Amino acid sequence: MALQTKLAASSIYNRVLRQLPGELSMAFAYGSGVFEQKGQEDRSRNMLDFIVAVDNPLAWHKENIKQNSKHYSFLKFMGPRFTAHFQEQYGAGVYFNTLVPFENRLIKYGVISTYRLITDLLDWDTLYVSGRLHKPVLMIQEPETYELTAAIQTNLNSAVHTALLILPDVFTEEQLFHTISNLSYSGDFRMIIGEDKKKVENIVKPNMERFRQMYESILDSQEHLHWNKSQGNFEQYLSRVSQFHHLNLLPKTLLMRLVSHHNRDGRTRDTEEVIRSLAYGGNCSENVSSGVSSIVQKSSILQSSKTILTAGLLKSIRYGFSKLMKMYKSTQNT
Repeated sequence: MALQTKLAASSIYNRVLRQLPGELSMAFAYGSGVFEQKGQEDRSRNMLDFIVAVDNPLAWHKENIKQNSKHYSFLKFMGPRFTAHFQEQYGAGVYFNTLVPFENRLIKYGVISTYRLITDLLDWDTLYVSGRLHKPVLMIQEPETYELTAAIQTNLNSAVHTALLILPDVFTEEQLFHTISNLSYSGDFRMIIGEDKKKVENIVKPNMERFRQMYESILDSQEHLHWNKSQGNFEQYLSRVSQFHHLNLLPKTLLMRLVSHHNRDGRTRDTEEVIRSLAYGGNCSENVSSGVSSIVQKSSILQSSKTILTAGLLKSIRYGFSKLMKMYKSTQNT
């Protein structure tokens, strides 16, 4: 798990965390304000994005509303109990405060409970935060429990098994990391309008070495995969045995989507039957891709709707406009 760590105590990332209540189980920064992305010449002009995990959302929001009331929309007047409930029960279980001025930057931070984070990492129930952790992040506060650390590693393994089911028998490193990165964008309605159409490519190309570091130990241990590191390509042995192996190791929610899709004719096949049917019957890649998209589509719509309320109308308009401008600039550069 090659997540970036060991920041200087004086870094802006640690200064941001010091402005928030200290009861965190993990914290990381991500996105174009942190890592180089193709077409982004000056990262210092981009918003800094954070995710913080907390054991007790109610206690955390109660303290944060006292300390940083201006970070919140009108929902703060509903009280911390409502705020915590709204975070936990709607969308992807994340509460975002966005376009928050900090020093000479703008920041956005999302709060998720440790329980919901672990569930998403293990099961992919939303692929929202787990999808962000498929890509390089800047770890500011290391996971404080073995359970959380193990869940992060399981999430990376799941991404590899899923990508290998989608990819052909021969592919490049860039194709692999593009496929992994695209998992959490596949089905996201914002990729139609509101996001840079080359977002995944822009993430992967400048960060190939970081992706290699993240996934090297997992890829080296794959028995049905050969990695020619000197040439930067892979060959996998597509067989019923290898597909059965990868399918058995998919996250629970994705398997449930595959079962539901196969039983749309009214039959009641169980998980084992569906896995065997996919491994032996073909169309495995298309079915897995469709299953991933169905998870992302639902969570992206619900979380985006939720963010309109957590950000407030004016901030939502500003944030949406900035996304549209990025998308427009990307189309002009093609």
